[in-house]
Amino acid sequence: MNERILWQPSESFKSESQLRAYILWLAQKKFLHFDNYDELWQWSVDSHESFWESLWEYFDIISHADYTSICSKDTMPGVRWFEGARLNYAEHVFRMRSDGRDALIFVNEKECRKISWQELEQSVKAFQSFLISKGIKAGDRVAAYLPNIPEAIIAFLAVNSLGAVWSCCSPDFGVETVLERFQQIQPKLLIAADGYRYAGKEFDRTEEIRKIKEGLDSLEGLVMIPYLAGQSVPEDSVNWLSILEDHKTSDTLEFEALDFNHAIWVLYSSGTTGKPKAITHSNGGVLLEHLKYMAFHNNVREGENFFWFTTTGWMMWNFLQASLLAGATAILYDGSPAYPDLEVLWSITEDLPIHHFGTSAPYLTALMKRGIQVGSKYNMSSLRSIGSTGAPLPSEAFDWIYENISSDVWLCSMSGGTDVCTAFVGGNPLMNVQRGRIQSRALGCALYAYDEEGNKVLGSLGEMVIEKPMPSMPVYFWNDDGMERYRKSYFEKFPAKWCHGDWIRLYEDGSLIIQGRSDATLNRKGIRIGTAEIYSVIDKFPEIKDSLIINLERTNGDDIMPLFVVCNEGYNLDEALINRIKHELRTQCSPRHVPDAFYKVSDIPYTLSGKKMEVPVKKLLMGMERAKLMNEDAMRNPESLDQFVSLIEEING
Repeated sequence: MNERILWQPSESFKSESQLRAYILWLAQKKFLHFDNYDELWQWSVDSHESFWESLWEYFDIISHADYTSICSKDTMPGVRWFEGARLNYAEHVFRMRSDGRDALIFVNEKECRKISWQELEQSVKAFQSFLISKGIKAGDRVAAYLPNIPEAIIAFLAVNSLGAVWSCCSPDFGVETVLERFQQIQPKLLIAADGYRYAGKEFDRTEEIRKIKEGLDSLEGLVMIPYLAGQSVPEDSVNWLSILEDHKTSDTLEFEALDFNHAIWVLYSSGTTGKPKAITHSNGGVLLEHLKYMAFHNNVREGENFFWFTTTGWMMWNFLQASLLAGATAILYDGSPAYPDLEVLWSITEDLPIHHFGTSAPYLTALMKRGIQVGSKYNMSSLRSIGSTGAPLPSEAFDWIYENISSDVWLCSMSGGTDVCTAFVGGNPLMNVQRGRIQSRALGCALYAYDEEGNKVLGSLGEMVIEKPMPSMPVYFWNDDGMERYRKSYFEKFPAKWCHGDWIRLYEDGSLIIQGRSDATLNRKGIRIGTAEIYSVIDKFPEIKDSLIINLERTNGDDIMPLFVVCNEGYNLDEALINRIKHELRTQCSPRHVPDAFYKVSDIPYTLSGKKMEVPVKKLLMGMERAKLMNEDAMRNPESLDQFVSLIEEING
């Protein structure tokens, strides 16, 4: 049965949408006629080469050479798109340059600053000139350790303009967490800010930066941004402010014409089974996908203000660049969404104003639980859409948004990830918003729900599987010879079909519900965390023999992350040890890595091959029947499950 409808697009909303404009363009230019979104989506996946080529033409892609083929093959992985084409992501950003509106608006807990397109261009040119002077060229890696500040956008655009490869970590990441990412790609240059602000406090990171620099043998230079200090930087670095002053130039901004499949940036998986996978995306694939999603599924228009609450360590920061492609002003926020109170972002929404507001599902759920009254206190008349991702948004939060923010707002719940730097499923300006459901599958995404035998299912729980290639899928993992880790990550369960690791319910009308991760990744407050990151810290404690970490997502939007600990003989899991564990996880990794609860157990369940059984334990604690979860004959120590069974009521109580 369909869920209750909370929002319906008006006829004018639909007719004025960019998705409708594209449908009309297809009819006029390609003689293709579609009566509804379902027909359009079906064509986009059945004729996926024609669909992606139509986007090339529709968005008037600037290419400095013609492509010789659209798609090299249909079988994943290893598909190459638009071979022969040469383009640049940053060039498409700057073709939207306008003196009539701001490029960026930056807000932190102390100030609001507007950056014109002229200032953005001058800063990018200056930093580009510096990069050239340091010998940075196409293919070199440039790493960043930055908060969500304008300098991060400026640096990325300059790096991309030359064809160098961008990679960034948020400054709340600990040293080891950063090094296990950056050491894989061997960056030539590191760009860092001396700290960040959060919840009214300043966090100096100069010591962490020193250790990161020492741990990267490939570095040839360090650029420091005096975000907290104002002017001064360490002697062994180059001052960002000096770069902008010393490299002022009237030269034209240069754009390296790059192969469509040339790397744009390296993002990282959570590191569940070891070192995080260095997921590498292509300039052309990201460009086409960002243009498609921003225009058709978010309906972002030139001149609007687009905001997403994110750190630079989340792929949504990379996705935020797409708003510039659409001609919107990107709103950057550095700070806590709850300082000085939980209403701060909505006050900003009224003041700027914000037309498209993006955030995580746990944030919206937190507002709901606190009973925050947004719509009655702030003017939300300019707000056109609310984007939600990072975790499933509970049905109750859907209700709260329409009752307490705006009855007219378009709620765009979406889901995708680091793997594709976009959404597989999300907003649709032609369809209703149903309570608790994501509106539709995105164009060009041949997404289905599979049962364990690989059969397509509707209305019942299944694995999210994508049957056709998309340009924004990774071109490779860095240092993954033969694409072995790539294949294992997505194509092991259903060969030649992308298995994403999410449980979904897909309905006949195309709407769907995401029901959590199907692997061991910890989906922590909208951020994916690998268990290996936590174990690497826990394993250093002499008091601890073994441990197991899971995260339990609740149907109401809550989650709880318990840590189960086996102590060595003579030690106990007392308050002092727990506090030390919390401190080390917070400082070496991030606050999100700190468990919510601690339990002492006598043994951790293992398979015969020596693997911790995180997923079965999670399912067990979620109430799934023990006998159906696992073959205990395949366990090394099946008796260890008894104590976890005894904890079910306490943990879920």
